[in-house]
Amino acid sequence: MGQSPIDLPSWLLLNLEPWRHATHWRIAFSGGLDSTVLLHLLVTLAKNESLPALSAIHIHHGLQAAADAWPQHCQAVCDAWGVPLQVQRVRVQPGASLERAARDARYTVFSSLTQTNEVLLTGQHRDDQAETLLFRLLRGAGVRGLGGMPSQRPVGQGVLVRPLLDVGRAELERYAQAHQLRWIEDPSNQDQHFSRNFLRQRIMPALTERWPQAQASLSRTAAHLREAQGLLDELARIDLAQAETAHEFDWLGVPSLALAPLAALSAARQRNALSHWLEPLTRLPDTDHWSGWTHLRDAAQDAAPVWRLADGELHRGAGRLWWLSGDWLQAPVIGGEWQAPASALRLPGNGRVMFSGQPPQGPLRIAYRQGGEVLRLADRGHRDLKRLLNERAVPGFLRGRLPLLFRGDELLAVANLAGLDGDTHGDWKLHWQPTDEDLGLR
Repeated sequence: MGQSPIDLPSWLLLNLEPWRHATHWRIAFSGGLDSTVLLHLLVTLAKNESLPALSAIHIHHGLQAAADAWPQHCQAVCDAWGVPLQVQRVRVQPGASLERAARDARYTVFSSLTQTNEVLLTGQHRDDQAETLLFRLLRGAGVRGLGGMPSQRPVGQGVLVRPLLDVGRAELERYAQAHQLRWIEDPSNQDQHFSRNFLRQRIMPALTERWPQAQASLSRTAAHLREAQGLLDELARIDLAQAETAHEFDWLGVPSLALAPLAALSAARQRNALSHWLEPLTRLPDTDHWSGWTHLRDAAQDAAPVWRLADGELHRGAGRLWWLSGDWLQAPVIGGEWQAPASALRLPGNGRVMFSGQPPQGPLRIAYRQGGEVLRLADRGHRDLKRLLNERAVPGFLRGRLPLLFRGDELLAVANLAGLDGDTHGDWKLHWQPTDEDLGLR
């Protein structure tokens, strides 16, 4: 695009064509230059084009005194342009990175507000993309990170779109001045304590003085890296197809992979496939933390290794990898007897159990394995429960969660394990639904 002016309204309309049939366009409106130009462009287009309903969202972080006046400014702008405005106050959690904490708070609100068939529009531009690439490069990011900000991605139940990523800040300033727009200048943007401000004020000017097209080149590099990441994602899907095999514990609803197909890949392909698989489940580990994967993969056959990640744990058992989070990481708690076995019994943090057929006579209770339990089998006599679980290759993480049915001190059944889950005559079976979701029973 270079430095030549472009017809921003027409260019924006073409860029947003795929989302013309959305029910709602929400604009993230900070009141700064970028979002002010974006909102003005959309209001102008709406006068002559049939666009989805427009509204604006202003996030008040409450991080500086000057920000208290910004909602009033945004309200005045939106009133003048006939755009409904929603002001959301957020509490930014303290932490090492104030920038990241503010962003997380902002996008939590965006996710909660964006519904099905709705689009959230944000004003990041080409200069922002160049800064993002440089910032992540200096932090040692991989290909995924160096791809910068995507032009679109899911948010909430809808989609986030950044329609100005190919437009430079200078182009937005020219438009704003030509239309006599007023915008907020955030005082914190001058604070070079923040890494992005340092890059913007000290590094980028030096780069563009020597290489005038530096920002456009960096943005183009980010696009190349996003394309490379797309190829890596395709390779990951090919590799994962060999590991996402059906197994006898599918009913658990726990994400899992067969270990052998992954272990047969090169180390780089293992990391690529696992990163792709883990990305929707957890924040990905940094380079140093990937040693946890090596330990998990190479642990002895009789070991029960665990790789702890930001939002859960990866376990190994029964020849598979298992992703556990939430209740799966908490020890289940059981209280009292099963007073009404004709009805399902909810287990705190562990779904529910129920009978098919006529329940056995009581008093009945559900408990969990403590060690030393013995189950009587019609054709084999009394057998140690540990040995029975070994025979069925029950993963280690599951053994302490399987509901056990007792009558007094007598173990009658183990939920969901064929041959162990009911009486010898088939009059009843004990079923376990591990979560409150309807995952189906086997």
